[in-house]
Amino acid sequence: MKPQIFLPDDYRPAEDEPFMNDRQLEYFRRKLEAWKSELLEQSAETLEGLQDSARSVPDLADRASEETDRALELRTRDRQRKLVGKIDSALRRIANGEYGYCEVTGEPISLKRLDARPIATMTVAAQEKHERRERVHRDD
Repeated sequence: MKPQIFLPDDYRPAEDEPFMNDRQLEYFRRKLEAWKSELLEQSAETLEGLQDSARSVPDLADRASEETDRALELRTRDRQRKLVGKIDSALRRIANGEYGYCEVTGEPISLKRLDARPIATMTVAAQEKHERRERVHRDD
């Protein structure tokens, strides 16, 4: 088992320290765990809300409005479920020592990018290239 890493509350990964050192990895691990916990909490609240609203509404307009709300909640919940999967994948990459490196080029992903989007798997350049290629194929 790894020793506990001390991180001050105001710690932010910096470019002048070794890339993906123990402190940076711990910072991102904690950030991902907190995000995952928040999403799971919201998901539980959504489920409770859906169960509470599963009652029969006699007015057609109210029922239509409620069904629209339910569909939106379910779409949001599905998006959150996929996001939790990406967070789990990022946590596995941290455990495997692969976190912070582009899955396409192997280059380090910038700390600013990882701080803004800790589930990122590609550098900005690789992501843009991927999205351009995706758009071209989508237009076929």
